[in-house]
Amino acid sequence: MSSQIPESHRDLLDGPIIAALATLMPDGQAQVTPVWCSYDGTHVIVNATADRQKHKNMVERPRVTLMVFDPVNLFRYLEVRGIVEEITAEGGGESMNELSLLYTGKPKRYGIEAPAREVSERLLYKIKPTHVNYK
Repeated sequence: MSSQIPESHRDLLDGPIIAALATLMPDGQAQVTPVWCSYDGTHVIVNATADRQKHKNMVERPRVTLMVFDPVNLFRYLEVRGIVEEITAEGGGESMNELSLLYTGKPKRYGIEAPAREVSERLLYKIKPTHVNYK
């Protein structure tokens, strides 16, 4: 068992693959959300807004788990357990635009052209892996 993302599975974090992000609710129940993510070589990064339940959960209980399955071979997966080490607005909008381009092929879906109800401050959640399982 390792706390490092293996090179053999990095593509699962670099490609447009939806990850399942598990956070903990106040009562201890797991809350799982599909998320877009990226990897900077140290942290798995997810993006959200402060009005989301996952934000509240990660602020109050920073232990999280991400699970990603290879869409071509569902028996190949990556599980990352970790700690949210940093929550920042710096680069949040730019990151969301990059993820939008990667996942949808449309840049700036979350930029200034978005309807007013969709525009809110984007936050980056930097997750430091503490335990990694893969197959």
